[in-house]
Amino acid sequence: MYANFINKIPVWIILVLLLGCNSKHPADLLVHNASIYSVDSSFTVYEAMAIKDGKIIAMGKNASLLSDYDAKEIVDAEGKYIYPGFIDAHCHFLEYGLGLQTADLVGTESWEAIIDTLKSFASRHNEGWLIGRGWDQNDWPKKEFPTNQQLNELFPDRPVLLSRVDGHAAIANNKALELAGIKAGESLTGGEIEVKNGRLTGILIDNAVNQVYANMPSPSQSQLKAALLDAQANCFSMGLTTVDDCGLDYPQVLFMDSLQKTGELKMRVYAMLADARINYEFLLPKGKIKTDRMNVRSFKVYADGALGSRGACLLQPYSDKPGHLGFLLNNTNHYDSVAAVLMKNNYQMCTHAIGDSGNRTILKVYAKYLKGKNDLRWRIEHAQVVNPADFGLFGQNSIIPSVQPTHATSDMYWAGVRLGKEREKGAYAYQQLLKENGWIALGTDFPVEDISPFKTFYAAVVRKDAKGFPQEGYQMENALTRQQTLRGMTIWAAKSNFEEGEKGSLETGKLADFVILDKDLMKIPATELLSVKVIQNYLGGEKVFSR
Repeated sequence: MYANFINKIPVWIILVLLLGCNSKHPADLLVHNASIYSVDSSFTVYEAMAIKDGKIIAMGKNASLLSDYDAKEIVDAEGKYIYPGFIDAHCHFLEYGLGLQTADLVGTESWEAIIDTLKSFASRHNEGWLIGRGWDQNDWPKKEFPTNQQLNELFPDRPVLLSRVDGHAAIANNKALELAGIKAGESLTGGEIEVKNGRLTGILIDNAVNQVYANMPSPSQSQLKAALLDAQANCFSMGLTTVDDCGLDYPQVLFMDSLQKTGELKMRVYAMLADARINYEFLLPKGKIKTDRMNVRSFKVYADGALGSRGACLLQPYSDKPGHLGFLLNNTNHYDSVAAVLMKNNYQMCTHAIGDSGNRTILKVYAKYLKGKNDLRWRIEHAQVVNPADFGLFGQNSIIPSVQPTHATSDMYWAGVRLGKEREKGAYAYQQLLKENGWIALGTDFPVEDISPFKTFYAAVVRKDAKGFPQEGYQMENALTRQQTLRGMTIWAAKSNFEEGEKGSLETGKLADFVILDKDLMKIPATELLSVKVIQNYLGGEKVFSR
């Protein structure tokens, strides 16, 4: 009877059933033989993962996934270490790319070294403005701002603008000052024009620099494209898969979006629009922009300047400049009006605040509109110097600190001189800030700092420079653990962008953005962290970098 039943079943059904018993699930990519740090809620470590259509479809053991999935490509990671693609929660991606086309002054150890670098650059670029960036007078034997006398002598008819490493100060020659219409004795809100003996020295602080920028020629589309693709290549080589580009104008965002649509720009960008009328008039009526590579839902506002150029706004005078408090870049009413508009229209507000007065001003404006616990994720960018009485405002109003650990190790040599030892205790206080909400977003602020996420990791955990100074670490009570730091560079950074449901951890259903490293960030000695190298970087399951 059983035989008669079998004989009546069509042959094709039997074949389908037999094939079904032995068939594997299709996948585009299967990566195995790895230590995969998922950075999920349990911090699970897997051996293998399968990917299809740019997303993760399975995580598990080597044998299980190799037997269950038929992948078009199989990658043997050879025992290496896989992490979610790194997210830089605060940087200047386009500015960094454009900076690659200008004179690199980072690390110059004197004004004379800058002059030599600029002369060499000018000999290779003999037309138009001479632009350079990255100098820091705190690295020089004589830690004072220079004057533009030599620039005027060398380039009397060619405008020169050299910006400080933080972008909040610059030196311009007389030709650039003339084109910008800047005169001795002129005053302005949120900036300074330095004058000595009745003459312009060329030193400009904060909003004064913007007067020169406004008279510079805009880069062409070909220059913009080259800048973005150069920046992308360098970022991919460091394991970055998403960058938060802070302070763009909407035409720049639309240009990025156009390159993303053609596939030339693959980098995922969380774009914060600059605090400017044109950007509000563009985005508020249009609504938030979200594609798989572009997210526009926030505005970048500036409260004050930088500590290194003494533009950060302090509650008490600078310890090394009596009577000087720094300054806010706008009046308080401006920040209040921006907060009111963004709250009404459900946009994220992200505000640069360095000094304790700058932080207090913005924290109080935020508190007025947030009114306690919420999930709006308004951010303080840098949160660099915070008065002890103000830390609680972060937790009380769910305000997210977005910090850059390498600022601590760059500034530690002179921060105490600017602030005094007691006030310095509330500076770069990452562990204290983390405890307010239980999470924190980490970035670099490149090109102010290096683009390397490994330097971020090292600075957050070890809080020393590359030479191992200081021996005991800088204010180690505010160091982060390795797990906290990795979360800050991945899932918490994604959360600060409202993107934790799609990226920031390696879990089923999420984007297959991941990086393969040659060493284990979680276990290697601290002295090896700065030597970690990216072997491969994948974005949506596509290899975008390989060493």
